[in-house]
Amino acid sequence: MIKNGHHAADEQQDEAGRSKPAGSVHSPDKRKRVVRLWCDGCYDMVHYGHSNQLRQAKAMGDYLIAGVHTDDDITLTVDGKDTYEEVKRAGRYRECRRTQGVSTTDLVGRMLLMTKAHHSNIDNPDYQQHTDNFGKGPKGHSPWTGVSQFLQTSQKIIQFASGKEPQPGDTIIYVAGAFDLFHIGHVDFLEMVYKQAERPYVIVGLHFDQEVNRYKGKNYPIMNIHERTLSVLACRYVSEVVIGAPYAVGKDLLDHFKVDLVCHGKTEVFPDKDESDPYAEPKRRGIFRAIDSGNNLTTDDIVQRIIENRLQFEARNQKKEAKEMAVIEAMKKRDQLEQSEAAAQNAH
Repeated sequence: MIKNGHHAADEQQDEAGRSKPAGSVHSPDKRKRVVRLWCDGCYDMVHYGHSNQLRQAKAMGDYLIAGVHTDDDITLTVDGKDTYEEVKRAGRYRECRRTQGVSTTDLVGRMLLMTKAHHSNIDNPDYQQHTDNFGKGPKGHSPWTGVSQFLQTSQKIIQFASGKEPQPGDTIIYVAGAFDLFHIGHVDFLEMVYKQAERPYVIVGLHFDQEVNRYKGKNYPIMNIHERTLSVLACRYVSEVVIGAPYAVGKDLLDHFKVDLVCHGKTEVFPDKDESDPYAEPKRRGIFRAIDSGNNLTTDDIVQRIIENRLQFEARNQKKEAKEMAVIEAMKKRDQLEQSEAAAQNAH
């Protein structure tokens, strides 16, 4: 088991080797029972849908353990048996509400659809054809695999946001970028940024979709501004997000947020529309710092993996879809059998 190191100090061991919160009272009368939770899944290309599930799960208790599957699978066997049947019987099963509008299947389809508005063209037949290749088996669509439209709401942002304002003595650090397909490379960079001060308050400026496409080209960004906002807000090192930040980190932005430090990673800094350096002002003020997180993973790397392994992804998802459809049929037959047995008992 890999522990999240940032939580290591939050726990101690009691005499029996069980974990308990740091600073808890040893008196049996006052000792608080730690509620441990377990959730599992594939967590492939972790996105805000996964983050929302983990957020909801963590809110149900004190200590959350996430199990990562070796393959993308569903929670039913081919005969329709629920793999959570035992914990349900014990009354220890809870469900989190699904976040509509995103899935790994959906993101893979976007990467391969070479348009500049793929994340807003869900009704486009070309887009549907691409998603069908990844999530449609020979017997049709399953309710667990497929694509639905993402609808941003203020409530979703509130759920992900910390709501904390900078306090006197905080070091306000600003970083900007696309943060598309938010991945471990981004997390390692933001962690390194967070470590630049004793009391950091990290603000992430997210560029609008059109701006990202201007400097990155191709079909970037894969995720739209609303989705990228939730993904970044879910990161523990981020205090605030500027939605649709200006590309150039200028005087107005630095003064408005009272920025003490501006950071950028090892990725290329593209010039502004007038060919100027977007970090000219923070460099002039002497508050610009280049950060090397030690992680070379980029969004381009992930997209390239998908392109190179397209056929494998198609085969994997169609196999998954076929299994899901078989489960649905098994569940239908089981329900019909139970109804027939119930009818027979009532007749007697």
